[in-house]
Amino acid sequence: MYPEHLTAPMANELNKVGFKSLKTATDVDEVLGQKEGTTLVIVNSVCGCAAGHARPGAIAAVQNEKTPDNLVTVFAGVDGEATNKAREYFMPYPPSSPSMALFKDGKLVHFIERYHIEGANAQAVAANLKLAFDRFC
Repeated sequence: MYPEHLTAPMANELNKVGFKSLKTATDVDEVLGQKEGTTLVIVNSVCGCAAGHARPGAIAAVQNEKTPDNLVTVFAGVDGEATNKAREYFMPYPPSSPSMALFKDGKLVHFIERYHIEGANAQAVAANLKLAFDRFC
């Protein structure tokens, strides 16, 4: 587990644009247990692809005309309980950090795994999310 004081600036990048940090399994269940609306979950990470591709891509994507009703994040290696609970909702996808999951009416409708992020740039990640937002939000 990473010390939260070292990862706070990374978490704050998403918090500043409207993402709510989920810290417990109960927090995750309250949001992802909703059966109406859309929710984007970002699994944040300390890796370079999170810093260079995932967070900037997500930040750019939420400037889209259509966006999810809820924007939330869990931090792998920091919020262990919340991250593990979120990953239960991501099944059948294996654990992946960073990753991004879009839910509509309680169902997982779009998932971006780490290998989609690390092989792309922030603009490609944003474009992927915007297409999903346009389709599902």
